[in-house]
Amino acid sequence: MESPRYTVTSTPHIRSSNSIDKTMRLVLLALSPAAVMGVFFFGVRALLIIVISVASAVLFEAGYQKLTRRPVTVTDGSAIVTGLLLAMILPPALPLWMPIVGAFAAIVLVKQLFGGLGHNFINPALAGRAIIMAAYALPMTTAFIAPRIGVDTITSATPLLLLESGDFYPQASDFVALLIGNVGGSIGETAAIAILAGGIFLLATKVITWHIPVSFIVSAGVMMVFDPGGFSGVLAAYHLLAGGLLLGAFFMATDYPTSPVTPMGKIIFGAGCGVITMVIRLYGGYPEGVGYAILLMNLTVPLIDRYVRPRILGARKGGAK
Repeated sequence: MESPRYTVTSTPHIRSSNSIDKTMRLVLLALSPAAVMGVFFFGVRALLIIVISVASAVLFEAGYQKLTRRPVTVTDGSAIVTGLLLAMILPPALPLWMPIVGAFAAIVLVKQLFGGLGHNFINPALAGRAIIMAAYALPMTTAFIAPRIGVDTITSATPLLLLESGDFYPQASDFVALLIGNVGGSIGETAAIAILAGGIFLLATKVITWHIPVSFIVSAGVMMVFDPGGFSGVLAAYHLLAGGLLLGAFFMATDYPTSPVTPMGKIIFGAGCGVITMVIRLYGGYPEGVGYAILLMNLTVPLIDRYVRPRILGARKGGAK
């Protein structure tokens, strides 16, 4: 009797139809509504920052790879995503040369010097913004402008600055403004409904899972119990919609290379991001804490992955008997 034949192949044995190009296209599609709303409310200036940031990121990636004689991979879309994310977390009135500085830091210093896509240990776009913030703090904290719609009633102060003043208590109209983006703030952080739509799209297409966004948002909401001014459900809801919390939860904290690989690890990571964000917002001297919270938690990912491991298939608890 003839023995059965087996096909021997090399790993990986589990394959997916997903690719870097496809994933980046889906992320860009998900980011588009918030980017469009930012341009709608802040005008040509916001569009210029987006174009300059994206173009700089692509050119720096291609240029670095050419200089180091490595394959040029800008067609995978990752540099475009980094450039767009960087632009979306910048003030709309920022000098036009500053996104170039941020793109250089994000692409060359954080991404390429550590080996390229998948090897960076912190989020490139957030790192680029943090470097601009450290070097040019004044324009980064004052380059906010009023949206073009309703300028008679909406000031250029960001929602978080209004909260920090202590003299502001949000009304129903303030929530409507937050949802559609008719408030001061960074280019892509103001339209909460557009960000939520993009986040739901990423969940529906399985680009991301629920673990990080949900744990991030829930933990941030729970931290409002420790508000020095006393807990208020209205203020808690306003905090969740204001600033970069939603953008960070769905698009920044879920970055593959800089987040844990296990479901439990993702929940711990997201919860840590939410807690640190609100500690900075409620007790720090800076009104926003999302970027720094995610960057700090990025540094804990190796530790989380080390101690939150799934059991090896077939292994017994405590070892073999």
